[in-house]
Amino acid sequence: MEPKPVRLEDGDELEAFVDEHGTCLVEFYTSGCSKCQAMEPVLGNVARATGVPIGLVNPGQDLELVDRFDVQSVPTLVLFDDEKPIARRSEGFLGGDDVVGFLGEHVPNAVEPA
Repeated sequence: MEPKPVRLEDGDELEAFVDEHGTCLVEFYTSGCSKCQAMEPVLGNVARATGVPIGLVNPGQDLELVDRFDVQSVPTLVLFDDEKPIARRSEGFLGGDDVVGFLGEHVPNAVEPA
């Protein structure tokens, strides 16, 4: 099965996703955000290129996530390793090379070469 981003409905699904994968990347997005929509195919390419599981969660569906992960803008990418958030990016749209570089910088052993 080809890796692709997984939509997560709420904090419980986010917890289960992180627990299952240990090392993963999660995009916090909102519906109607054009940068967030543009990130989805990029994240699909990153998932296929690296093998790192990627989740997508709308914190508007579970407002506790906004405070818990200090989401102040979208898209926000949070990288988890050993089930803990270890790094984040929230500068808006990122290209695939930027996301792969971000992953490689923080979890080089988790990134499978294409």
